[in-house]
Amino acid sequence: MRESKRPEIIRVTAAILAKDGRILIAKRRANDRLADKWEFAGGKIEENETPEECLKRELKEEFNIEVTVGQYIGSSTYQYEHGLIELLAYRTFWEDGNISLKDHDDFRWVSVDQLSEYDFAPADLPFVDKLRRGDIQL
Repeated sequence: MRESKRPEIIRVTAAILAKDGRILIAKRRANDRLADKWEFAGGKIEENETPEECLKRELKEEFNIEVTVGQYIGSSTYQYEHGLIELLAYRTFWEDGNISLKDHDDFRWVSVDQLSEYDFAPADLPFVDKLRRGDIQL
């Protein structure tokens, strides 16, 4: 009998980053996987990297900003065509820098009430719901 191979889980981070009561969201590029979907900033965790280190690195690389990573909020798992994603979300705090986009087509600072107006990637949706219910404190 052949053993079924468990799919590799791709671990990715998401920053719940709020400033002045608004949350940072970013739009994926038109030629990316999940093209034109909105997401919370973050990225793929590299080998020998903690989720917190990943968030700091990704926000510096992709947005040119410095952040402090705070409380772990939770995880969301979603099976995409390209793989099984485990998204780890953290409350994140702006420290320094001005946003300049490197890997996204657009970004917005939105209120919790505005989140429902954007087409989010499926793995991000549980965090949109938690924010809208007030389960994540800003």
